[in-house]
Amino acid sequence: MSETHASKQIDHVMHEHRLFPPSKEFSNKARISTAEQYQEMYDRAKNDPDGFWGELGRNELHWFKPFDSVYERNGDVATWFGGGQTNLSYNCLDAQIAGGRGDRIAILWEGEPGETLTLTYTELHRQVCKFANVLKSLGINKGDVVSIYMPMTPELAIAMLACARIGAIHSVIFAGFSAEAIADRNQDARAKIQLTADGLWRRGKVLKLKDTVDQALLKSPTVQHCVVLKRIDRECSMQAGRDIWWHEAMESASADCPATPLDSEATSFILYTSGSTGKPKGIRHTTAGYNLWVKKTFEWVFDHRDSDIFWCTADCGWITGHSYVVYGPLSNGATVMMYEGAPNFPAEDRFWSIIERHKVTILYTAPTAIRAFIKWGDQHVDAHDLSSLRLLGTVGEGINPEAWMWYHRKIGGERCPIVDTWWQTETGGILMSPLPGVTATKPGSCTRPLPGVVPMIVDEELQPVEPNHGGMLCISQPWPGMLRGIWGDDERFHEQYWARVPNNYLTGDNARLDRDGYYWIMGRIDDVINVSGHRLSTIEVESALVSHPMVAEAAAVGRPDDIKGQAIAVFVSIKGSGSTAGLADELKAHVRKEIGALAVPDDIRFTSSLPKTRSGKIMRRLLRDIASGKAETSQDTSTLEDYTILAKLRSDEE
Repeated sequence: MSETHASKQIDHVMHEHRLFPPSKEFSNKARISTAEQYQEMYDRAKNDPDGFWGELGRNELHWFKPFDSVYERNGDVATWFGGGQTNLSYNCLDAQIAGGRGDRIAILWEGEPGETLTLTYTELHRQVCKFANVLKSLGINKGDVVSIYMPMTPELAIAMLACARIGAIHSVIFAGFSAEAIADRNQDARAKIQLTADGLWRRGKVLKLKDTVDQALLKSPTVQHCVVLKRIDRECSMQAGRDIWWHEAMESASADCPATPLDSEATSFILYTSGSTGKPKGIRHTTAGYNLWVKKTFEWVFDHRDSDIFWCTADCGWITGHSYVVYGPLSNGATVMMYEGAPNFPAEDRFWSIIERHKVTILYTAPTAIRAFIKWGDQHVDAHDLSSLRLLGTVGEGINPEAWMWYHRKIGGERCPIVDTWWQTETGGILMSPLPGVTATKPGSCTRPLPGVVPMIVDEELQPVEPNHGGMLCISQPWPGMLRGIWGDDERFHEQYWARVPNNYLTGDNARLDRDGYYWIMGRIDDVINVSGHRLSTIEVESALVSHPMVAEAAAVGRPDDIKGQAIAVFVSIKGSGSTAGLADELKAHVRKEIGALAVPDDIRFTSSLPKTRSGKIMRRLLRDIASGKAETSQDTSTLEDYTILAKLRSDEE
């Protein structure tokens, strides 16, 4: 291989060789229990997708009208289960009741103040039907967009399922976004109705959601009505003719609302995700393919059993909440734990208290949360009995090996497999993950693709890369859960995902394949640092830093450098309140020892917090601007959780 060709690839400098096979006890009970079983499924899905997905589609979903074709590809878009008619809400509720699960708990909810509520499948079905009739009474028809800005209460899931029941398209907006962000999304989607609450609890304080919505509706001309859930029981303005209390509308609503048969490719929801520049993208997902994908991936990855209590800690404002709080688990008749509030209220042991009291068996959370738990101290974990847990999962971004090992030892007691999942808003559901009864895991690797996922890694010249070299991760075969477009912007959809690597979905992530056939996500394509002709992944530099006992979190970015091309700048937050005197030199020596001189940071800046999205992802593109000395950013910051962090980082620089 030529030197020029090699320089187009990403250098791999981090080494991780530890293997953690599942126990024989776990494998013996698992739905997928042998490597041969996985390989047979994978090969059939790759080589005979019509047969594989056609069989699953017929057997796993209820059809009002059977489909004619399994999938057809036309340019950028593949359509799935053409000619068929089904309904997401029916598959989550009616099908479960028909299968004898009506008395099973569907949602087990706990509010931040401590109150609890359970809803069986029959009770949830009744509430969904009633609210679907409320929507219809307010003029909502099939294809209309419903904007949802609500706390993590059962009513949020009820609203989503009610929309799905009548063919309305929901756009869930995380209840923490600004009025401007809500208005932008409402205008883009042409939302017809707004759902919200008087407020929500967050770390013991009230966030006044209705006040924020009132501001947003001044710039949301298409919204005709606003339905308000009384969560906090506080006084708030109610505009006559526009605003309706949820409980008053539900009092007179009928509990009879048959699910509307919907075409397989009917849009089920829009979910806005931040763009690197310009306005947020409205990712569009459809009905049948999405439903089948989240149902099967939930079953495969989490090895679901009827006795499980499954807790995905994500908010329904993110795709993880859509797919693995609502639609995936409920399509499988699962019992879902929902929690409204913060992980550190009233104390840093809230998650462990919830697991102990409710006997949670599967925990699915983010690496950002895991790093926060480490920072808060083991004493909060030690105070609780976590023996009910049998499986752990991570989602949202790559997990560094140090955090993986803490999760394995401290939370899983070295007995629970960890499913480190990789996927995106655009993919609808999980694309790569260990199968807990089969896969020997490696800390930091999402291991192997699921059946139906055919990855390809290419360099900048679109040539396949060799093992242990990084490149751009693409998916070369359609899968049922994939996005069908960006709402109202076909050109952006084509340019962003399809134009650069023809006939392949470009994920926007870099990855490498090791010699054991395991995949390692190496960060966003834009997060590669070019140092003296070597292309380095930010994730590997960050993992080395976080393995130091004083470091809680780290973010690495590139900044312009006249000699090297780019220099490595890192932003580090430390554990506790210790001194940082001499720590920069110590960390440089640590990185040199862990992964080599090439990756030693040029700049190290200590900060109490890093800029993150409200789902917990570090916004490295904003840090690049700061490291480069830019006074302000023109990029999309609508998902930024705390704007004061940027101002503080800039003032520290000055």
